[in-house]
Amino acid sequence: MTDPAPAPQENRFRRTLGTPKIVFLVISAAAPLAALVGTVPLAFAIGNGAGVPAMFVFAGLTLLCFSVGYAAMSRRVVNAGGFYSYLSAGLGRPPAVGGGLVAVISYNAITVGLAGAFAYFTQLIASSYGLDLPWQLWAALGVAAMAFLGYRQIDMSARVLSVLMIAEVAILLLLDVAVLIRKGGAALPAASFDPKVVLGGGIGISLMFALISFIGFESAALYGEESRNPKRSVPLATYASVILIGVFYALTSWIAVGAVGADQLQQVAGSQLGTLFSGLTDDYLGSSVTVVMQILLCTSLFAGMLAMHNAANRYLFVLGRDRVLPHGLSAVHAKHASPHRASLTQTAFTVLVIVVFAVAGLDPYVNLSTTMVGLGTLGIVALQAAAAVSVIGFFRKHPDRHWWRTMLAPGLGFAGLVASVVLVVGNFETLTGTTAVAVTSLPWLLVAAAAGGVGYGYWIRARHPRRYADLANVERRDVDLVSVPAGGHVAEREDTPRADVA
Repeated sequence: MTDPAPAPQENRFRRTLGTPKIVFLVISAAAPLAALVGTVPLAFAIGNGAGVPAMFVFAGLTLLCFSVGYAAMSRRVVNAGGFYSYLSAGLGRPPAVGGGLVAVISYNAITVGLAGAFAYFTQLIASSYGLDLPWQLWAALGVAAMAFLGYRQIDMSARVLSVLMIAEVAILLLLDVAVLIRKGGAALPAASFDPKVVLGGGIGISLMFALISFIGFESAALYGEESRNPKRSVPLATYASVILIGVFYALTSWIAVGAVGADQLQQVAGSQLGTLFSGLTDDYLGSSVTVVMQILLCTSLFAGMLAMHNAANRYLFVLGRDRVLPHGLSAVHAKHASPHRASLTQTAFTVLVIVVFAVAGLDPYVNLSTTMVGLGTLGIVALQAAAAVSVIGFFRKHPDRHWWRTMLAPGLGFAGLVASVVLVVGNFETLTGTTAVAVTSLPWLLVAAAAGGVGYGYWIRARHPRRYADLANVERRDVDLVSVPAGGHVAEREDTPRADVA
């Protein structure tokens, strides 16, 4: 069977993103306020209690090791395909196709899950102040706002996310300062780093929650084709995101231990769970600030939803551009320079899943959010582990390999990420909050997507060698990487001929 004629050169993204905007996009995906309010109390209660801050430090160091290799790769591979492109560069095209499909499922799932969480908490908080509307309406409003921003140029999303992220981080830092002023050195109890406490019961669960709280930091690479200077901005944004998230989570959770008291933390956290931080805000800052925190919890979830929506769009766009998925997904809007068809597709998927859960009478948080976020989290952590191996494989063939940056650091990151995958799979019921077989069997969907994608990649190689040669072909789309003014363009050139079919 002959291959179709090569497709004309696609529209290109505008290179308008600098390092700060990418950092806002990435950190917003981690939804810091939502993660601390929703995840940390649960880790306190069923994990290793006062030892949770040490788990954030360990998780941050593990992911920093991963980021060393990831950043080194991002200087060589500039593409909107993220994991898809990196796996191709280090492991080959068939594994890249499998990884790309897993990424599509994972980022779409988390987007849907965060939409459910947004609807649940917004309905809960609004009803407590007399505005009692159904969660389905809040979900519709959130998805509509997400669709509006996602359809337009990424600059608009970056500006919105920067405001929301600064606000949610600011209120938690305000709480940190208030606790430090009142309690002094007691706000930072040594028990949190006491080996007996850290290595106590529940350490695996705490480590799992710590690692998944960073989900989204790896998405900096997805904006390489929209960055004014990707070989500088993407590595810097990746490092900055891991360090900022790690320090912020570790410090705030440590101060929360001091505010409650290490000796009674597990009992208090177990009884209060999601209201733990609002109770602390009431005590240390007053009820009016608590109202602000509740509002910012909702905007934090929306920010995470929007950031994940943009990440999912980029995977749909790139896989469409390479004809792994329908080619129409690779269209770029003439005015907004956005992957608008990919955005509409992701929005339609989000609406469809929410409607199915709503018609079935299921809960937006207990059923929809925990299930979708659990599935997406597992997929992304597995992709991070595969990317660590890909870094080693890629630089093994290059003369600029380095014992630390391209071998030992990604190797250490891989070990920590494999441990995280094992923990997530082993505690999937805890992560999703259910023992239903339909939910606990979901990890097999990721296995099927990965295996099917690899098989599909080999089929393309056998039947369409020209298409296969262009799969995740980062050399074909290499660009002159120079800084340009916001809203400007950069000329592209093909530095390297199309790679041979391998």
